Amino acid sequence: MSPEEKPRKPVLLRNGNPQGNPMNAPRCGAKTRQGTACRGPAMANGRCRMHGGASTGPRTPEGLERSRRARLKHGYYCAENIARRREIRRLMAQYEDFLAQMSQRQTGGSGTMDLP
Repeated sequence: MSPEEKPRKPVLLRNGNPQGNPMNAPRCGAKTRQGTACRGPAMANGRCRMHGGASTGPRTPEGLERSRRARLKHGYYCAENIARRREIRRLMAQYEDFLAQMSQRQTGGSGTMDLP
């Protein structure tokens, strides 16, 4: 390198990808359905986007909460609604007992209503 030449910085393409021939990228190598090795370019984990494996899931509390909310379809079996239904059943049983007691008072235990 001559003294007047400056070292060039590597030029990055869009999304931070390095410049160069993409055919020189490492290959995935996973076994395909045809029984051959996958020829897709590998990611950081050594496999291509198709064979990279399942996500390990969210790790932060915010991500876990977001995932929990996203999975909720209708909430029928969530703990809050189960507790709410139990409370409603308990109140309904109390109400039925109350009505039975009131009916006993008004009929005087004879099964017919006492008129004043």
